[in-house]
Amino acid sequence: MSATSDPTSDRVVPSATAGPDLPAALGTSRRTMLRRAAAAGLLTIPAAGLLGACATGGDDGGTTEQETGEKSATNPLGVKEDAALEVIIFNGGYGEKYATDVHEKLYKTAFPKAEIKHQATQAVSTVLQPRFTAGDPPEFVNNSGEKFLDFGALVNDNQLQDLTELWDAPSVDDPNKKVRDTVIPGVVEQGMFNTADGARKPYVLYYVSTVYGIWYSGKLFKDNGWTVPTTWEQFTALCDQIKAKGITPFGYAGANAAYYMWNVILTQAAKVGGPDVLKAIDNLEPNAWKADAVIQSAKAWAEIGAKYSDKSFEGLKHTDVQLRQNQYKVAFYPSGDWLENEQKKDTPAGFEYQLMPVPSLTAGDKLPAGAIRAAGGEGYFVSAKSKNPRGGMEYMRQMLSKAGARGFTETVGAATVVPAGSEGYSFPPGVASSQAALKAAGANVFNMMFDNWYKELDTEARTATNELMFGRAGAEQWAERIQKRADAIKADSSVAKFSR
Repeated sequence: MSATSDPTSDRVVPSATAGPDLPAALGTSRRTMLRRAAAAGLLTIPAAGLLGACATGGDDGGTTEQETGEKSATNPLGVKEDAALEVIIFNGGYGEKYATDVHEKLYKTAFPKAEIKHQATQAVSTVLQPRFTAGDPPEFVNNSGEKFLDFGALVNDNQLQDLTELWDAPSVDDPNKKVRDTVIPGVVEQGMFNTADGARKPYVLYYVSTVYGIWYSGKLFKDNGWTVPTTWEQFTALCDQIKAKGITPFGYAGANAAYYMWNVILTQAAKVGGPDVLKAIDNLEPNAWKADAVIQSAKAWAEIGAKYSDKSFEGLKHTDVQLRQNQYKVAFYPSGDWLENEQKKDTPAGFEYQLMPVPSLTAGDKLPAGAIRAAGGEGYFVSAKSKNPRGGMEYMRQMLSKAGARGFTETVGAATVVPAGSEGYSFPPGVASSQAALKAAGANVFNMMFDNWYKELDTEARTATNELMFGRAGAEQWAERIQKRADAIKADSSVAKFSR
């Protein structure tokens, strides 16, 4: 993601992990940004591809002569030491300095004879469509922004380098540890696509870490002596105490942020029934929304809506409810860790944003209380038909080193998918808490993708979730409504299908 933007509006909202503000003129929504992160596991794309006018070259006109070198302990990918490398960076929320001042310098140190050609743009597809058409693509691309190239179409046209060799290569910092073992769980899988022959391969690197959960004020909790709950019983008991103080215990904005709420319900479902519950939903499996774990979670949160929220919130926008939290009128609010930076102008001194994982619902939950949803954002790829794809993969290997990750974080204030790169870095309280939660979760990290793949299903889920949370539908009706839309999408041959 070029920045973490808000799924509830059409404007960019720089996240706490997103660094500098995006130019307002870009007008890129969170929906657009998150679609970039949705490339994981593309199942079916029409044979003609999705590049449209960007028909790619090379399949009928010979092949590009590619540069290769000898493999060694310091050059495990076999990069030719003097081969040129072209880097294209989306100049949005993260700017380009992390590339020019950090990653390109690391690459140049490793290969001092290599010439690096750098270009930054806010219109990736405009710049690169002619290059792919001509069969002359650059080696490395930060494919983001409003005008980005379609990852699925590029995979379908054999334009993206299979990154398996990168992920299996020894890491820069520890030759005994593979690159894939230096990133948070799920990152490799998020960039995988199902190819036409049924194989599943990684083609995209998602580099920026985003963590989801329930947010509260550390100051409010300290002032009242409240303890962060980890079980449902503790959570509802605390909500009673909060309500007795005249504070709304839980809230989200129904006007444009129902996404935040169905995310909580499904996060809860993943804890109850395991991550496969979400996988079934993503894959449009029959009755996936009617699974016992999903219904249990929907019922539990519907009760929270009935007892501990405010019906007037259905007509409010996300920033309205977030402002009320900053005013200590709302205790718990669901979101991702872009929230802290989004609210920085309205957050009082000492507020201290903190993330709480969704509490365990039952004693038999398949995932522990500390399990969380987290994902990588901001997609990068290497062009398979470029002159130096091995150099492109090596560039990624340098990005995924401790120095590469730390340099990115220090330059733009965002956490990467390389945990070692953030160790010891002084994030603001909210992001610090989300990174601590991510570390504590260990392997119990999961993600979901359906909303990025199927906009209609996301819209239906939002509408149904408002009906559930504001008392107009029960859990079974909520699930039935969304499942009906999922089934219709699955039956619609005009909709490209995805899976993981």
